[in-house]
Amino acid sequence: MRLLLDTHAFLWFIMGDAKLSTVARAAIEDPGNEKLFSAGSMWEIAIKVGLGKLSLAESLGVMIPRELARNGVAILPITIAHADRISTMPFHHRDPFDRLLIAQAQEELLEVVSLDSQFDTYGVNRIW
Repeated sequence: MRLLLDTHAFLWFIMGDAKLSTVARAAIEDPGNEKLFSAGSMWEIAIKVGLGKLSLAESLGVMIPRELARNGVAILPITIAHADRISTMPFHHRDPFDRLLIAQAQEELLEVVSLDSQFDTYGVNRIW
């Protein structure tokens, strides 16, 4: 499977947070699965840290690259095709970061690891 990790799923995974479901954790830990993390999610984390809504034990620039490498997660860049897909999506979900993940999942045929059930309204396969 090719997995796109939602921002919270990635953070909960690397922090060992019990809020991550056992099904989601198993999918991320499965070495047979390709794991991707959106460039948009890095931007989301940076914004939340800057606003004081998220606190990290160390800098984003240190933690994220190390955890991506440690866990075999690749960065999924944002493409014109992703942006184009967003422009035609219905507004079931209004969060711009989640809309990006949905568009990326649709365009790249990815399964999304996310707690957010609103992803289901877009026909993407969500693992939780």
